Amino acid sequence: MTSPPVVPVTLAEIARLAGVGRAAVSNWRRRHDTFPPQIGGTATSPHFSLTDIEKWLRDNGKLGKTTSREWLWPRFAALGDRNETGLAIATVGRLLARGVSGGASDGAGAGPVRDAVELGQREGSYDILMFLLRRWLDTHVRQITTTPEPLADLMADLALRTCGPFVGEHPEDPLRVLDPACGAGHLLAAAAKAVPATLNRPAALLGCDRDPVLTALTDARLALLPGPETPGPAPVPVIAPGDSVRADPLIGAQADIVLCNPPANERDWGYEDLAADTRWVYGTPPRTEPELAWVQHCLARLRPGGSAVLLLPPTVAARKAGRRIRRSLLRTGALRAVVALPPGSAAPHSLSLHLWVLRRPAPGESPQGPGAFLFVDAAARFPRSTSRDSGPEGGELGTFIRSVVGTARGGVVAGGAHEPATEDSGATAWAAAVPVIDLLDDDVDLTPGRHVAPASGHVGPRLADSWSEVGELLDGLRTESACLAALELTRGTEDQPSATVGELARAEALALRSGRLPAEAAVPEPGHARVPLLTISDLLLDESPSGWVDPDDAVVVEPRDVVVVGVSREFSAWVHEGPPMAVGPQIHVLRVDPDMLDPWFLAGSLKSPANARHAGTHASSSSRIDVRRLQVRRIALSEQRRYCDAFRHLAAFEGLAERLRIVAKRMGRDLGDELAAGCLVHGE
Repeated sequence: MTSPPVVPVTLAEIARLAGVGRAAVSNWRRRHDTFPPQIGGTATSPHFSLTDIEKWLRDNGKLGKTTSREWLWPRFAALGDRNETGLAIATVGRLLARGVSGGASDGAGAGPVRDAVELGQREGSYDILMFLLRRWLDTHVRQITTTPEPLADLMADLALRTCGPFVGEHPEDPLRVLDPACGAGHLLAAAAKAVPATLNRPAALLGCDRDPVLTALTDARLALLPGPETPGPAPVPVIAPGDSVRADPLIGAQADIVLCNPPANERDWGYEDLAADTRWVYGTPPRTEPELAWVQHCLARLRPGGSAVLLLPPTVAARKAGRRIRRSLLRTGALRAVVALPPGSAAPHSLSLHLWVLRRPAPGESPQGPGAFLFVDAAARFPRSTSRDSGPEGGELGTFIRSVVGTARGGVVAGGAHEPATEDSGATAWAAAVPVIDLLDDDVDLTPGRHVAPASGHVGPRLADSWSEVGELLDGLRTESACLAALELTRGTEDQPSATVGELARAEALALRSGRLPAEAAVPEPGHARVPLLTISDLLLDESPSGWVDPDDAVVVEPRDVVVVGVSREFSAWVHEGPPMAVGPQIHVLRVDPDMLDPWFLAGSLKSPANARHAGTHASSSSRIDVRRLQVRRIALSEQRRYCDAFRHLAAFEGLAERLRIVAKRMGRDLGDELAAGCLVHGE
């Protein structure tokens, strides 16, 4: 009888299984001689046997109150490569949809599949499938691009808001929704919820993708979606593998709504083979414009009066090679609006992606389309510094965009006589209805930032908030400056003994780890265990963390760790006091032994400019700091703590001053625009 295969688990997975933080697992490993030995992995990401870990947790009373599903994923992850694991998850969904117990075969995946099906029958079929699917997508985030669920909901809602009256004998007939690059089915799942809720009609879902594993997962996911409360049953989804642009497996299918997040920047999309394709009504897409091929493919699959919403890179709105097709889309009224999203809304997270809203004219509509084109600059309304709080996951961004498009629907987006958007809601301060004729210049640049300027009446409240924040910052600066001014300084003694960070690491007074770039960052979705990622670029641009990453694939900073930036231009050191955070290259993490070092004393000593000059590799502002050469005075722990309070006040003073600089810069832009526009009240 063969023994079951060894299932490896990481420290992050053990923490999830035990219901504790990763630091707690590291402490168990260090303090308990009975902790299971490492069976693989690396020094920074060791692997352990799932069976041994389960026994140790049980024997030591540390199992916690985790759900049974947490124990499923390591067994699926151990099945093999991406495709094998993905197909096993699809099998789980297919069996649950059919109400069948047991595995589909006697292979390596039969056991995990059987256990997942049994758990799904007890705890909810769709919930278990989505748990496994999200973990799989997290693991392979570099290879698979997904549309975050809140953004998918927004796209489905926009398509419904901008479509015209559909021609049909029976209003209760299903609304046909197509995603020609469906991936893992996020957009189709969003439409399956939005259509019944908005129109009280079921949705007929059509989708395809060139990856057969993704189509299998989408098919299983949609089969398990809760049924809509509509007059009739929803048709069975039709999901087929295939390349929509090159050889559409759903050729001839016509949809009322098309939602799509197409592959971006693909040069080998079939340009040579499709030069005379009948879909290119608005012009043959150049080789460098694959996204415009997808735009025209989506329009070709729309019924008259139907609408499409696509998520596209911002360069599609401005590249010279595509200006002829953009001009044709505008003239015919096929393209109705462009919405600029805040960076971080979807991958790639460094870009302000655009939503393109398109419509195929219905019978009786003017072939020239509306008289004006709608631009929405949500990226300006929600700058990156606040995108984590006001992005799609927070709901405020979605509410803003829905409000703007809903206000403009009568003329700009949905067709008919032009009716300029009103400003009663305040949302249209970051939107503009621009006459189409004004856009048909040599560039045909459809970037919202070029055409939208915030209305002056909406800058006043923001300035009032800024002045209030300035007052609070000045109060804080006065308090901290009083504490620092009261410090009595004396001349230091010569030749004080010191130690480098490298020497302290060898003495185990601290542990040194250097940041790295993990898998591609992503916006977190419900059920995802992710932490924000901070990079050197974020620090240079005064931006918030670049995105969200799997903590098991990153160097994570815990509270009371010391963070050191190893670049001369941004050299700094501070004690991390917030929630766990991942760091990128040239950012280092020092975790001190509290019995030997005080973190505040260490951070304050390391960030000395003289220390940076000593440890720098050369004199330029872009040089790196050799963190191991940074020095700290050798003094007793009690003496370190005497310096600790002074370093705390100094760090608080610098933080307040930096925040004041950022607020002042923002206010300078707002106030400068108002003064330049002649908004100063004239005296009598």
